[in-house]
Amino acid sequence: MISRIKNLFIRENSVRGASLILIVTLALSNLLGVLRDHFLASHIPTDRLDIYFAAFRLPDLVFNVLILGSIAAAFVPVYSSYMKEKGQKEATRLAQASITIGVLAVIVCLALLYLLMPFFMNYLVPSFDAQKKAETVYFARWLLFSPLFFTVSYFLGGILNAHKRFLAYSIAPLIYNISIIFGILLFSERFGVGGVIIGVITGSILHLLVQLIPAYRTGFSLKFIFDLKEAGVRRILKLMVPRAIGLGTNQILLVAFTSFASAFPGGIAIYNFADNMQTVPSVIFGSSFALAVFPTLAGLSLKVAEDKERFLQLFYKSTRAILFFIVPSTALIIILRAQIIRIVLGYGFFGWSDTRAAAATLGLFAISIIAQGLIPLFARSFYAVHDTRTPMYASIFSIILSVSLGYIFSRSAAPAAEGVSSLALAFSIGSWVNLFILAILFNKKIRINYQYILNFLMGVVAMTAVMMIIAQGVKVLVADFYDIDMVRFLALQILLTALVGGGSYLGLAYLFHFEEVRK
Repeated sequence: MISRIKNLFIRENSVRGASLILIVTLALSNLLGVLRDHFLASHIPTDRLDIYFAAFRLPDLVFNVLILGSIAAAFVPVYSSYMKEKGQKEATRLAQASITIGVLAVIVCLALLYLLMPFFMNYLVPSFDAQKKAETVYFARWLLFSPLFFTVSYFLGGILNAHKRFLAYSIAPLIYNISIIFGILLFSERFGVGGVIIGVITGSILHLLVQLIPAYRTGFSLKFIFDLKEAGVRRILKLMVPRAIGLGTNQILLVAFTSFASAFPGGIAIYNFADNMQTVPSVIFGSSFALAVFPTLAGLSLKVAEDKERFLQLFYKSTRAILFFIVPSTALIIILRAQIIRIVLGYGFFGWSDTRAAAATLGLFAISIIAQGLIPLFARSFYAVHDTRTPMYASIFSIILSVSLGYIFSRSAAPAAEGVSSLALAFSIGSWVNLFILAILFNKKIRINYQYILNFLMGVVAMTAVMMIIAQGVKVLVADFYDIDMVRFLALQILLTALVGGGSYLGLAYLFHFEEVRK
């Protein structure tokens, strides 16, 4: 039994197997994220949660800009080519040098951020009073520990991805969320936000440890080597700069929206809660397929006719899979947005006005879910052919647009519900612009049969429209049972609407011979 479990962690996964692992684990991780948000809303007052979410923003900025994007865009393709062309020994040395440089860069940035935190916080949360700003600075400084552990952890995840071993990489976020939940339940009553921070830091350490042994089984060993002369390291640095700029602009969006939302009581928490919920389908059905197919795409060359055909087949198949699942998921979220917010967050300190604001925000976020589901696939398709500049330019343009619209919308909004939801609308507009730019420019790099994708999408939309009519009817029908207690009523309404609606969609897909349910 032990050897079987061990083999699950160390064996190579096919694209189909990797997709299944990622879908299941990402679904579980997102469900745990929803549960985490439920406990946050019920155990900590909303204005205190503003401090918690704001404290995350700057530590996350450092990690996302320096490390997260470089692994997806630069490290995995170069590491994969080293394994193929130079062997595992040279690939391991490249990984060791990359981790060393990444850790040193993060340490320097975190040290500077620790010293300058009070200065930056004046711009991040300008509407906070002095006491609230001081507390945000204090917790943000503690959170600086987590990017350090995540730096090593995500490099290990990149190594596992390159070897097509996805299980440990996929389980790590589950353990991270479980750790935060335990932090809330065990320590929040005594330490408030500080109790959650304990869970966050502990979770980041466990996130690293769960991937360490499987990474060792690939031939990797953790050793710090500083070598900027290594050609592969220079190649990674060259590829990561555009991606780092693109992610930097994305972090600027989050910083700007945090600043805008700080003007509304509980606005930062409401925005983050709604954002976390709307990312569930795009992460499960978008990022999972993009992550699973990326190592295979990165190993193909567009200069070889056979590889190019294989590249296109994987791209079309992934696009179909994403659209098949994400379009009806988006529709169900729009139909059930108020029920979802109420059952997840409507307890403890999260009041009725907060619930209304979060439901409105989630509804406007949902407009962008389809775009967000496809963007990772397009971006990683560019990365696979060693082009990180194009996604960077698309990201910069769309984020500038979103921030500009967010500023205009939030300044003209009065109630908190309108102010926070207007930021979601600005985000959605920017997401669709980003997708259209990527789609147009990718077509110039490799000719895509968009008519084929459009025809498939029209069939999915038609089935989704039928599903929405049925789902709405079920939701109204269940409303007749309002006399039972609120929790059971909401759970029954969500469950039956999703099951009957989703079942009708899958039934239609089977009837019309869609390969996504026939195979």
